[in-house]
Amino acid sequence: HEGGGVVVSGRNVGYKGPLASGTVVLLDNDRANGVVGFNDITTDRLGRIYAGALGFLPTESELSGIGGEGRSAPLYLVDLDGSSRCVHPDIKLSNGMGFSPDGRLLYHADSGDRTVYVYDVHDNGDLSDRRPLVSVVEGLPDGLAIDVDGSIWLAVAHAGQVLVYSAKGSLMRRIDFPLPMTTSLCFGGPDLRDLYVVSGSDGTGRSDAGSIFRLRCDVPGVPIATARVPIVAPR
Repeated sequence: HEGGGVVVSGRNVGYKGPLASGTVVLLDNDRANGVVGFNDITTDRLGRIYAGALGFLPTESELSGIGGEGRSAPLYLVDLDGSSRCVHPDIKLSNGMGFSPDGRLLYHADSGDRTVYVYDVHDNGDLSDRRPLVSVVEGLPDGLAIDVDGSIWLAVAHAGQVLVYSAKGSLMRRIDFPLPMTTSLCFGGPDLRDLYVVSGSDGTGRSDAGSIFRLRCDVPGVPIATARVPIVAPR
């Protein structure tokens, strides 16, 4: 956030930092209407927040997450005035999001149907023309990041892979990891050429083990903009 601190998701989307005591809720869950929490979030170049809602909690569900069916939920936008609205109504299991280098396309992983979708982004933040870009056969598409060439770097959970696709959906590269639960990734470092890949404990034989991997890349990632929504909701 531009005032310092961070914006995090979970039971809600909230700000934590020096400008407030405790958590300032920017977007709350709505259990009465089937929104039990939020998964991945990102920002566009203006600092608006996109947040993928959850219709069920995968960690508490009896569903395996592979081929299981849960309740779908919307993708929300928190705008620069603090207001929020639905920008797509029906995500089976919302995961990673990232914008193309020019900000005109949003890529969004839906683990519920093993597909990464792409939307057109309008000036006001609304989305249209949702269409499939790639489908994953082994494992589930999870976190993703975009590099400055427009390629999509996708963590594939349960498969121990990061797959790199062109902006048109052609597979360019596959990176294998020694642990199956590669869940998310991001670019970092002073030149944004360090790729950090997070893994979970599945496949380690322990419930408290996972690893973070760092790879050097030839191409830097697209920087993620600072959130610029107000930390006090409008009256």
